[in-house]
Amino acid sequence: MRHAAAFAGKPARLFADNHPTVSAVSAAQDAYIRATDFDRPTVVFDLDMLRAKYRALDTGLATASIHYAVKANPAPEVIAAVAAEGGRFDCASRGEIDLCLSLGIPADHIAFGNTIKRASDIAHAFAAGVEQFAVDAEEELYKLAEHAPGCRVIIRMLVEASEADWPLSRKFGCSRREALRLMDLGRYLGLDVAGISFHPGSQVREPRMWASALDAAHILWTEAAEAGHALRILNIGGGFPAFYGEPMLRTEAYAAEVMRMVRHRFGTDVHVMAEPGRGLVAEAGVIIAEVLLVARKDQDDLARWVFLDIGKFSGLAETMDEAIRYQFETRHDDAETGSCILAGPSCDSADVLYEKRPVQLPLDIEAGDKIRILCTGAYTSSYSSVGFNGFPPLAAVFVN
Repeated sequence: MRHAAAFAGKPARLFADNHPTVSAVSAAQDAYIRATDFDRPTVVFDLDMLRAKYRALDTGLATASIHYAVKANPAPEVIAAVAAEGGRFDCASRGEIDLCLSLGIPADHIAFGNTIKRASDIAHAFAAGVEQFAVDAEEELYKLAEHAPGCRVIIRMLVEASEADWPLSRKFGCSRREALRLMDLGRYLGLDVAGISFHPGSQVREPRMWASALDAAHILWTEAAEAGHALRILNIGGGFPAFYGEPMLRTEAYAAEVMRMVRHRFGTDVHVMAEPGRGLVAEAGVIIAEVLLVARKDQDDLARWVFLDIGKFSGLAETMDEAIRYQFETRHDDAETGSCILAGPSCDSADVLYEKRPVQLPLDIEAGDKIRILCTGAYTSSYSSVGFNGFPPLAAVFVN
């Protein structure tokens, strides 16, 4: 195996902290990578980058409360860092709730945001002190009424159209008409119907892309008021983007513009929740992987196949449909590049990362070379399979 010194001849690629469009490997990450001999794919996560991102989001969101979406990266180190910054938490399961509780997170700082819950998990969370639950279906309200009587309920509305790179439509949320019916039912069942939520989709690259979801939420909010529901909480979900190669606003400016759009529609009396996941942790992680093979299926092929020791089933699930476009660094980055089809190591033909839009990698890249995959702090270790094809799950280390 080639030593991490394969990077030694390449100067650190560090960008100015206030650059509006670039995610970089931090000095701490770079130093750790150069000093370490990696024998398996590993994500190196910089907790200081996470703290800086949290503060930028918090400043831009101003009066909104941040509930970190634990599913993006459930590492205890990440949760502890967010908690120390004053963050709260959006949990999708009993396991995530118990993880937060085990780290000393107060139960009233946790929201059970998944609309699909086992009745026993509802009872468990409520007994632990969790007060807020999301719903989008009638049966879920009956579960809550039985196992979390009087709890605070947020009705999730369906987002019909999304410009996000990773849309979250159809599976979650309900129509406006159904949401109003659920509000009436929830009140009848003695639940505290406190507000509505939506999710514009993951990786919403521009603030303007929030407009249609906010407009739909405002219509529902107005109709709810006319039906006698005094809502007080608006949960705008996640959607805050990370850098994957395309220009984007600085974090603080982006968040401030989203909040301006929210306040323009809803005024200042509404309590706003935000649930950033990717936008909070993605840029703080860099994966170190190894090139296993460079090949052509035929000598006349224009694109090479580059096989890595990490693939869809060991951390890079978000390359599905090539929705998320990761950026790469190698020791050859000043060399001439050519098109590559990038694939993982498993014996599964679906384990191809980028083929419709091949990536550009140096022509002299070869087996044994290390490669840095940038902006991989979100939905990598949490998605990685345990032992598929015998390949180990993604390892993680944390630096400051």
